[in-house]
Amino acid sequence: MKVYIYDKCSTCRDAVQFLEQRKIQFKTIPIRETPPSLAELKQMLNLYQGNIRKLFNTSGLEYKALGLKDKLPAMDEPEALKLLASNGKLVKRPFVLLDNKNGLVGFKREEWGELFPAGG
Repeated sequence: MKVYIYDKCSTCRDAVQFLEQRKIQFKTIPIRETPPSLAELKQMLNLYQGNIRKLFNTSGLEYKALGLKDKLPAMDEPEALKLLASNGKLVKRPFVLLDNKNGLVGFKREEWGELFPAGG
């Protein structure tokens, strides 16, 4: 399992610690240097019922600098996905895909607990 993270992100560190506590094997990928692929982004978008905004790091400096709050609603899906695939700073993190039915962006302990139950 791949977990896209940014080392300086406390939320990412919390997610990594969460997985380690549950003894789940995973590989971390630096999201800024190696963003999720277009295929991975499309897969995650499907899991979030087409809500492209969920995949964006809306609190990030890059998001704000590019004025995406105003531009994103007018962007078509292929354009938005291409932007995410080309700039890992824009992707909400951590980003983890397990299969076609399971994946998460961001770290909310309750959601992660459902996907990765303790002792499971």
